[in-house]
Amino acid sequence: MNDQPAKIGPRVAPPPATAVETRAKFRALMPQHMPKDFSISLDALRRGGTDAFIGKPPTHAKRQSLVGFEPHYVNIVDYIVRITHRIWEEKDIGYIYDTYSHDCVVWDDAGLSYGRDAVVAHTVATNNAFPDIRIVADEAIWAGDDSVAFHTSHRTKIFGTNTGFSRYGEATGRRVQIWCMANCVARDNEIFHEHVVYDTTGLLIQLGLNPVEMARRFAPAEPGSLLPPDFQAGEPARQLGQSKPASVAIPADIGDNPEEFVRAALQTIWNRRNFGSLDKVFSPAILSQSGAGRVFRGTGELRSFYISLVAMFPDMLFAIDDLYWMGNREEGFLVAIRWSMLGTHRGFGRYGEPSGRSVHLWGITHWVVENGAVTKEWMLFNEFGVLMQVHGGR
Repeated sequence: MNDQPAKIGPRVAPPPATAVETRAKFRALMPQHMPKDFSISLDALRRGGTDAFIGKPPTHAKRQSLVGFEPHYVNIVDYIVRITHRIWEEKDIGYIYDTYSHDCVVWDDAGLSYGRDAVVAHTVATNNAFPDIRIVADEAIWAGDDSVAFHTSHRTKIFGTNTGFSRYGEATGRRVQIWCMANCVARDNEIFHEHVVYDTTGLLIQLGLNPVEMARRFAPAEPGSLLPPDFQAGEPARQLGQSKPASVAIPADIGDNPEEFVRAALQTIWNRRNFGSLDKVFSPAILSQSGAGRVFRGTGELRSFYISLVAMFPDMLFAIDDLYWMGNREEGFLVAIRWSMLGTHRGFGRYGEPSGRSVHLWGITHWVVENGAVTKEWMLFNEFGVLMQVHGGR
């Protein structure tokens, strides 16, 4: 990677791409768009201390070409961390008008929302419910550039006290602490595509509320009307007709490109149902964190959780919708995986007796891959959305 300072400033040529051109470009990320080291990373920004990367531009950090972005941002990680801080903690909510496109699309538990006014409204409502909200950056995985657009997968820890009215009712006065993961695509200083997963189930539990009762309240009366049929990337193809799921060998040597390893591992675990392969994919000491305060230590605990999901949705089909990474063979990799699953609620489990309803799960997973194995995992999915799909109209 080029260590020379890059020119950062307004675009002069060529003219800005149309929305269609921009969206076509960001879908074409290739291995060459993946950062080969961690010189532009959250850890690199932290080396200057909090004031050096939150309160003002981090002068110690490596610069990156950000044509079309505001000149005071040093690199894409600096951009995503500091706009989050400014909007949420400094309460400059109107800054969303400068950092989200007018036609941005955002997916969350409730489905699809369109336009930055919806982003503004949601942010105002959440700040009203949690006036002391803090959003602490835990990791930021990125790929791309200012030509094809930047992809960022931002993992945060949200803290706050519910002293204001929220969509869930009157203030409870309770303190909450939840994970949030947001995958954004940005170009010319604007986010135009976002998938955000909040640990809504964990939030409701910490507020003293019943997630199932809330799901019934918020779900549409008619089953199947919650999510549009094209909500995600289409139906995943676990197998065709009466054929069997494809068997893909998990490579023992990842090299400098972890894509084959990631795709083979997830195909083998989820679509082939080979849960024994977790011992090949994950370190024996794997630490995995998920929603509602779930923490799994070791492949045995993690395997039980994975199996419990498939048990509830026996025909579950898995697909990777977006994948990018940072790193190299020597230093390891940070991997961001956005995925989706389709299945029918035909098995027993934590979501109640089988409803027979078709359910769409989608989520974001972060992996730390070291020495050919996953050593840490964070996985969030639309669990509250699943509850709405299972219990809506009941």
